[in-house]
Amino acid sequence: MQIKKIVSGGQTGADRAALDWAMAHDVAHEGWCPKGRKAEDGKIAKKYLLQETPEEEYEVRTEKNVEGSDATVIMTIGAELKGGSLATRKFSQQHGKPCLHLSRDVSRAPGEELKKFVERHETRVLNVAGPRESGEPEIGAFVDEVLTEAFLIEEA
Repeated sequence: MQIKKIVSGGQTGADRAALDWAMAHDVAHEGWCPKGRKAEDGKIAKKYLLQETPEEEYEVRTEKNVEGSDATVIMTIGAELKGGSLATRKFSQQHGKPCLHLSRDVSRAPGEELKKFVERHETRVLNVAGPRESGEPEIGAFVDEVLTEAFLIEEA
């Protein structure tokens, strides 16, 4: 595996799945979350090693997570980026950071695409973003599957 750290914001769905995956596979993790450890299901658990931003707005943590990583992958079920996922791509462009969007509905081999993206951009710190669980209930399983395919298949 090439990545050394997963960065994410702690929201339910894609963020939380990425952090859980990192912890389950002994990959370092960190990231920024809103003041008060705010998420749609309440307060983000302390087991997630996240720093709070001074503000409660989600976009502040989104930008900080883009800035603090080498590259970003946005994972979605549907093909269209919206909300925080769209903001993530915007911040990636503003900060000149590589960004890859993987959609379960569109991508043919998302794990392989992510592996090649990480290698091409020599990514050590990967920001993982995507929709919250209430918007795309199946996103957590997709994130887990893609990260496993990209980084663990060789070890199996």
